[in-house]
Amino acid sequence: MGLWIDRLSRACSRSPLEISKRVYRELYTIRDRVFSSPLEGINETEFSKIFNEKDIKNLYAKISGRPYPAYTDKMSSSKLDFFCPNETNRVFGLAEQSLSLSVDILGSGPVDLEFPIPWHADFKAKYTWPNKFFRDIDILNRGFPSDVKVPWELSRLQWAIPIGQAYSLSNDEKYAFFIKKIIIDWIENNPYAIGVNWAVAMEPAMRVFSWTWFFHIFKNSEAWNDSNFKFLFLRSIYEHGIFIERYIEDYGVNGNHCVADAAALVFIGLFFGNGKISERWSNLGWEVLSTEIPKQINQEGINFEGSIAYHRFVSELFFWPAKYRLNVGLHVEESFSRHLLRVASFSQNYTKPNGLAPLLGDGDDGRVLPFGGQALNNHAYLPDLILSPWESDKQANKNIFGNAEYLWTYGSEIIETNFDSKLENFKATSVGYKNAGYFIMASGDDHVFIDNAPVGYAGRGGHGHNDCLSFEAVIQGSPIVTDSGSFVYTADYLKRDEFRGTYAHNTPFIDGKEQNSFISEKELFSLKYEAKPILHTWQTSEEKDIFCGSHSGYELLDEPVIPYRKIILEKTHHRLLINDKFLGEGIHSVIIPYRFDPACSLTEINVGHWLIEINNNEFDFVYTNPMSWNVRELFGHVSESYGVIQENILLEFSRNDTLEALTVGIYPRSSRPENIESWLRTAIL
Repeated sequence: MGLWIDRLSRACSRSPLEISKRVYRELYTIRDRVFSSPLEGINETEFSKIFNEKDIKNLYAKISGRPYPAYTDKMSSSKLDFFCPNETNRVFGLAEQSLSLSVDILGSGPVDLEFPIPWHADFKAKYTWPNKFFRDIDILNRGFPSDVKVPWELSRLQWAIPIGQAYSLSNDEKYAFFIKKIIIDWIENNPYAIGVNWAVAMEPAMRVFSWTWFFHIFKNSEAWNDSNFKFLFLRSIYEHGIFIERYIEDYGVNGNHCVADAAALVFIGLFFGNGKISERWSNLGWEVLSTEIPKQINQEGINFEGSIAYHRFVSELFFWPAKYRLNVGLHVEESFSRHLLRVASFSQNYTKPNGLAPLLGDGDDGRVLPFGGQALNNHAYLPDLILSPWESDKQANKNIFGNAEYLWTYGSEIIETNFDSKLENFKATSVGYKNAGYFIMASGDDHVFIDNAPVGYAGRGGHGHNDCLSFEAVIQGSPIVTDSGSFVYTADYLKRDEFRGTYAHNTPFIDGKEQNSFISEKELFSLKYEAKPILHTWQTSEEKDIFCGSHSGYELLDEPVIPYRKIILEKTHHRLLINDKFLGEGIHSVIIPYRFDPACSLTEINVGHWLIEINNNEFDFVYTNPMSWNVRELFGHVSESYGVIQENILLEFSRNDTLEALTVGIYPRSSRPENIESWLRTAIL
């Protein structure tokens, strides 16, 4: 009943404009169901005339001469390896794997495919979606452990990007012939609007980014000097544009899907250049992006979906079309670029000393043009990537050694122009993003990320989790406390809810109730908005940072409880204090988990005192009231990238009694306080 009430409420709140958009799309659905591709029967000459060119040869040449937002000229292996040691070997190694159709996507591990490529299959679950009209396909496929993201990721062809990079290093035609072969195979097996790879507009959109890049990489190759292929390829790109415009996901509260659709329209429009339709696509895409960026990126530079991984993804989706416009000589409004600069600043501050991002909210490894070989959760490249077009004279935010993403985007020439080998790596600074609800304590190699934010996607859940008051902590460069990540979406509904549930995060879990209730087992991207956060204290100084917050998620209990959490980072001594206090009456079950990085091992020294060992470093974990809390060492799981899961250790504090406070302290053994009990009491609220 709750599900249908929620849906009815949302339906009644739709504006006349949203309703008209939905009607408009349904009319196109009827047309596309009855007829084949809008370009069916069109010949090369007729297609070329759309862009005011007499034949496909001239059209191809015209497009080839147009700018592109990423570097696509020949890459020097010596320069590449100077800035990014061993990058050449990495590229050629991955290229050879891709040539043999060995793919590793979404936690699959290396999987050997063969022609014809199973474009419609989740080869992990051995399930194939039917090859029929896209609206007639059940992409969720409930009751079967299939994941529609597998064929989608395969069709994005990002796994083949190293082949293009290898060609730019070698000019070896085998790479050009292979990409030509797989694109032909895809087009032949995925006709317009047929099959799972057309299920949502975002998927054609995501293909546009890699396919247009491949064009500019291979445009002068012998393999691509084939008029039949030129026509086939360009027509398919054009079909992608038609589909995206018809089914753009821009109704209601829009998210990353809408941004991807709009970004792709900008790409296709600028890619073709000439012609009324391509100009319309470019303008429409940019209009949508300009409308969405202040809605989805707040004034602090933070995406509204409640996920750091999606913040990175959406940042790239806004950045690349803007860069494309700059490269072709078009204007990017100051208000738009200001948002991107704030995005870069936030990214700089949330990135840990090891380059990794906090595992806040969902993460599906989504990228636009993934050029580098860094870990999927490494966001260290992002600030410089975004900042460069607008602050080239301030390239100095971070030393760009090892930043392969930057090199493949801008080329070695720009790096040589702006490179300063004396620059030190950027260090995050303590900052409170009060509107978004994220707080960062940072000093040297200490880094604490605190979540005091509302549930994501404008209060609907989306890619957000039940993680209010949760935190992650790095002390002296060692990752100590970590979030659990998100693992998978549709492939395992129970795991989906487990990883986004309250207990999966470093935050109090009371009476078995979720902070924000699940609406239905079928609603994997929706949550009720019950845990409204409140900020009580945010103070930062050279000596220490102090945070204190609470939320309302447990006020709906028969006997309401308000959890308060205070976190203190003592910068001078690299000490961390966490105090949990509860306002309420009666008997309650309270569980407070502390989840540790997979590299951590724990040893109990005595009651109230544990030893943490990680990478030959030792830390003490101490706490108050050891006789009042049951403490268990358990095994949990952490997922740092989609579909990949690791075992880790957690300490579970539990109590089924009257409410009582708990204070925990973590510090390097070399910074042991003279009086531990007295030190712990300094954090009491």
